[in-house]
Amino acid sequence: MNKYILFYKPYDVLCQFTDENGRSTLKDYIPIPNIYSVGRLDRDSEGLLLLTDNGQLQHRLGHRQFAHPRTYWVQVERIPDLNALEKLRQGLPIQDYRTRPAIVNLLDFEPDLPPREPPIRYRKSVPTAWLEITLTEGRNRQVRRMTAAVGYPTLRLIRTAITIDKNNKLCLTGLQPGQWREVTEKERKALERL
Repeated sequence: MNKYILFYKPYDVLCQFTDENGRSTLKDYIPIPNIYSVGRLDRDSEGLLLLTDNGQLQHRLGHRQFAHPRTYWVQVERIPDLNALEKLRQGLPIQDYRTRPAIVNLLDFEPDLPPREPPIRYRKSVPTAWLEITLTEGRNRQVRRMTAAVGYPTLRLIRTAITIDKNNKLCLTGLQPGQWREVTEKERKALERL
């Protein structure tokens, strides 16, 4: 039977099990051999990781050609205007490619999240805002590059959900940074239908 683990990756943890430089890795948190993350989160990003020993599923959920939505809460510097939000929604050029259209909403609340260690920089004279961004691709540092391209640098980035299909999502619910759990039977069945 395949293994499926949901992990709340903390800030400053690498999405791999070894590191020659002694930095914190998945091995510091998850004592299960021969599983690998589906997609990655940068060292300075936080949130939901799915780990599995099912290589076919790893490819199906992780490769951008299959367009599986992933949702992020993104704290940005300053309050984005409608023009910036629309550019993010339509897709925009960054580096050598154009991003796919994204679902982008300016949150009217601050998400209830555990504090980050170390905390983000705080400047009394510069407000921040939270966006919810859903992408169907996951290129290297894409969310950070997108928000920077429209003039609102990312301060904190948390993946909150991975959509499996129209009726099923994997979410962070019930996990704190550094905690993991096996998927539920319902989640397992949805994953194995892919």
